[in-house]
Amino acid sequence: MSPAPPPRVSRRRLLQAAGGGVLAAAAGTAVRSWRLTERHPTGAGDRGRLLVDPADQSFVQVVAHADDGLFFMNPDLEQSLRCGARSVTVCLTGGEADGRNVSPAALHPGSVPEDRAAFARARTNGLRAAHAAMATGNPAAPWDVAAVSLLPGLQVEVHTLQGAPHHRLVFLQLVEARAVWQARTASLRGLWLGAAGTLPTLRPAGTPVERRFHYTRDQVVQTLVAVLDRVRPTVVRTLDPNAAHSPKPPPATADRDPRLAGLRYYDHQDHTASAYFAQAALAAYRGGAPHRPAIVENYLGYEAGVLPGDVDAETARNKARVLSVYGWADRRRCGDPAGCGDRKVGDSALRGTARNWTRSTRLRAPGSNAWLHAAHDGRLAAFAVLGGAAYRWAETRPGSGRFGAPLPAGGELLQGQIHAVRRSDGALVLFASRTVLPGRHTAHRRELVTAVQHGTAADGGPAFGRWEPLGSPDADPVRSLEIGFPAAVATPDGAVHVFVRTWDGNIAHRAAPPRGPFSPWRRLEGPVSTLQASPGIVDDIDACVDSDGLIHLVAPSARTVQHWVSKRAGLTPRPAAATGLPRPAGPVSAVPLAGGVVRLAYRRADTARVLIAERQRTAGTWRVSAQCEAVGGYGRVAAAPIGGDEGMVLAARDDDGEVRMAMAQDAPGPWQRGRAAHSAAAGAAQDAAGRAVVVVLGNDGRLHSTRQTSAGRSAPFGRWQAQY
Repeated sequence: MSPAPPPRVSRRRLLQAAGGGVLAAAAGTAVRSWRLTERHPTGAGDRGRLLVDPADQSFVQVVAHADDGLFFMNPDLEQSLRCGARSVTVCLTGGEADGRNVSPAALHPGSVPEDRAAFARARTNGLRAAHAAMATGNPAAPWDVAAVSLLPGLQVEVHTLQGAPHHRLVFLQLVEARAVWQARTASLRGLWLGAAGTLPTLRPAGTPVERRFHYTRDQVVQTLVAVLDRVRPTVVRTLDPNAAHSPKPPPATADRDPRLAGLRYYDHQDHTASAYFAQAALAAYRGGAPHRPAIVENYLGYEAGVLPGDVDAETARNKARVLSVYGWADRRRCGDPAGCGDRKVGDSALRGTARNWTRSTRLRAPGSNAWLHAAHDGRLAAFAVLGGAAYRWAETRPGSGRFGAPLPAGGELLQGQIHAVRRSDGALVLFASRTVLPGRHTAHRRELVTAVQHGTAADGGPAFGRWEPLGSPDADPVRSLEIGFPAAVATPDGAVHVFVRTWDGNIAHRAAPPRGPFSPWRRLEGPVSTLQASPGIVDDIDACVDSDGLIHLVAPSARTVQHWVSKRAGLTPRPAAATGLPRPAGPVSAVPLAGGVVRLAYRRADTARVLIAERQRTAGTWRVSAQCEAVGGYGRVAAAPIGGDEGMVLAARDDDGEVRMAMAQDAPGPWQRGRAAHSAAAGAAQDAAGRAVVVVLGNDGRLHSTRQTSAGRSAPFGRWQAQY
């Protein structure tokens, strides 16, 4: 049943804010524009050269506090603002903290009087200045501000950037937890868990919102649904719904509701709860009126601070520059007595605890290294999650260079990415993770699921049966929320093996023989048994089968790359000798080559430089064999074997959020640039004609692809094509 149309936006007091100063103005224009789906200018991006048209992209960011997107979603946030695409950022809380807008390094910070309404307004002013600087280059650019009713009886603040009216900020101003880890009934987490029936809002200084409101859990969800329905985003960005727990005990609290009891996590409780609300809103939005399905990206929060830095120095400096605007480090005048930014941040983005957040941008689901795979007839098929469901693109014929329209491949509430393998009988098998939201008879949990190809669809591509649950290696629902994303292999004997990171930082495994059921979950032996100062095995694992039939599993940790290998073909992998490889900045991709050689492609911590590491069969030891030209970026490096000898293709995100491709044999060749702004990781494979193919899921929700003009290491990549 289609939902009722969203309520009309009510006309309230409209203010015109010029650099934070508040001046009365006539109401109406900005309120009406909130309901428009305008075509907008391209901003700082060079639209004539971009492959993904900004007019075909739209973004919604859901954050808990004003600075969350600046710390954890940049540089992606700034890139999408500068390209001219429509963007709406929803901030759920007022972020009022202790109400003291003062640097922690000040001589007597406790002597500053408490004023939570003023501090919430100062943070709003800082965020406006930062977003204006990113979108227009001018932090003092004026905004229109309106009180808007997205649900009957409730109001939010909507800020529209005058110089770029396709860019808006929405503030619910719910009270924040006012503690990172300490359990609080009056918090987003308390509202999510049912410890609080409602959560009140603040009234920041100078707000056009007429009074305080009390939101129920469902009203928070439906407010986000109303935003999604108006924006119809192609990309939704949230904070991390799968926060990793810390070994430290939670701090004592006066709030004794048993629903609030639980573990201590690395991340802020508001961050995690905001991601839960976003997941629930996306689930409700998917079930509503027809719309194009969105890409969903979840960004790590404070956990990034205990992991190796994964962006280069220039990117970190650019993030810090924007955060300094937000933090009012320049002491600019804005005409608002509440303050023009967040002095708790100030210019500290590259100092203290904050520097580790500034030096990282990590997706919870960074993309698998196996979402592009050859089917039994040689045609390539690509798989991605859109709107919580699996979609499949297939070449029109083997090696044609064209993919057909995407077809649904089933699944619901899938999260992030898909890993595909091909069994010895030619059937493709898909693996993914899905989140089960809490309900009357269901616990909030996470599990792995799989779907097996059962035949061929009308377009000649693979068709799949229903997705079947594989459960979780951690049966406890709370623990299951921390499991990772699957990596899988198909071995020559017809078996399929799947691996996943466990709650306690290890690896678990299931295997299915030909035409048989999967074994129970079992933990692999490993060098890490418990969480210490940081998560033991970081997610972003990969696996491959070498030319001798041995399974290799690789996983990044906070210090090095961990490696497991089968002793004989068909056996479960066991811990191998220490790799001694440099610290990874994130995902590790494994590529099997001739002669039992296995190569890895990953980024080095703190520099984002792409390294190639190699393990020879005879020696069994690892060495860094090459490093690529620096292009910045972050996340997984897609890698695949090409040509049947020692050739491989690499694809990586660069500092502009676009894709670079390179061929490698003894040493990597030069990067070739593709101006395709995209989600997560690229995919790479060899087509039926022996050519390297690279695909990305563009921020417009379309598959974009390029391939070599001919087979061979020296052949360049041809022009990019949008596939639907």
